[in-house]
Amino acid sequence: MNPSEVLRIVDAIHRDKKIDKEIVFQAIESALVSASRKYHSEEAEVVINIDRKDGSISGHIDGVPMDPEETVGRIGAQTAKQVIIQKIREAERDALHEEYDELIGQMVNGVVHRSEGGATIVTLDNVESILPRSEQIPGESFHANDRVRAVVFEVRKQGSRVKVVLSRTNKKFVERLFEQEIPEITENVIEIRNISREPGYRSKVAVDSSDQRVDCVGACVGVRGNRIKNIVDELAGERIDIVRWSENPQELITNALQPAEVEEVILCQMMGRAIVLVREDQLSLAIGRRGQNVRLASKLCGWDIEIMLREELEEQIERAVTGFSSIDGITDEVAEQLVGEGFLSYDDLSVIETDAMMEMGEFTEEQVEQIRDVAELKAEEAEKAMEAERRRIRDEKLKDGSAQ
Repeated sequence: MNPSEVLRIVDAIHRDKKIDKEIVFQAIESALVSASRKYHSEEAEVVINIDRKDGSISGHIDGVPMDPEETVGRIGAQTAKQVIIQKIREAERDALHEEYDELIGQMVNGVVHRSEGGATIVTLDNVESILPRSEQIPGESFHANDRVRAVVFEVRKQGSRVKVVLSRTNKKFVERLFEQEIPEITENVIEIRNISREPGYRSKVAVDSSDQRVDCVGACVGVRGNRIKNIVDELAGERIDIVRWSENPQELITNALQPAEVEEVILCQMMGRAIVLVREDQLSLAIGRRGQNVRLASKLCGWDIEIMLREELEEQIERAVTGFSSIDGITDEVAEQLVGEGFLSYDDLSVIETDAMMEMGEFTEEQVEQIRDVAELKAEEAEKAMEAERRRIRDEKLKDGSAQ
């Protein structure tokens, strides 16, 4: 291994494997050190250096200079070769890991290679990746040679290989599709402020515009809905609600619950709860199928949204004030204050922060603890009463059914 050959090997590996030259030099040095120790002694202090400019090799064993010929010749070329191969593989793996680790959350395009037990193996430019069943949109399926788009979800080293996990269910996938279809987003005129998603069913995307002349919702929908249609098609028909962002939580919550019409939004800061009042004909629309609309709106806005009719809220307030006032130490005034902060049940009261309760009624820590204990006990009693009532209604229905 003469100097010119060293430089040729380093350059070839650098070009073919796209590995930094310095890593290759270090791998060869490490290989020669390992081989030298096998020839001399495992305890020997071996230092070997390769000149980065001319490729010449020099070394020391226990401080004594080594003959260059001995360094690369007598110490065991085969051993050195094996170590070099191992080090190069490790370097190649590390380079791949670094490349794809930087792509986490970014869109990649690949070709389906095969399926394994529900998972889909996707070939990317220089690595095989996996799209697990759990990261596929419900109901979709892939066949060999299909082209597929996904985001890089996870990257980890696995032995001498790199495991790249893809996802089509992550909300980043929706974000990247919006970036590809809507130029105003890549131009930073429109910004995606948040996304909430239930893959395969529905997503809510909150958008904002930095230019008042640009309608952020209209730009995302496109002429005759062509832009959003392309995104929906890629998501296997998943419904997309585009929500106009607002720094005002009440306005944002109202927008997020569309197409339902909202009468009033009451924010309970201490509870992180938003009570939304709607008309009876808007109730099911606001809640959505199996609670999906209100659930996604809650995630999008960062508030625990509770949909109510005005009559229901008035009943809950009256019941809560009466119930809280029955607890020793809580006056009518404190009970009304608690309700005003959004505490509407014994369950709510059982988790109130000590400091907050102490400020309301000048309670001691011990008194707050006692109030919480009583509230927890009453919550359990209320739950048992509700369960008994449900059983009674069920039994009555069964009796009516058998009588007929």
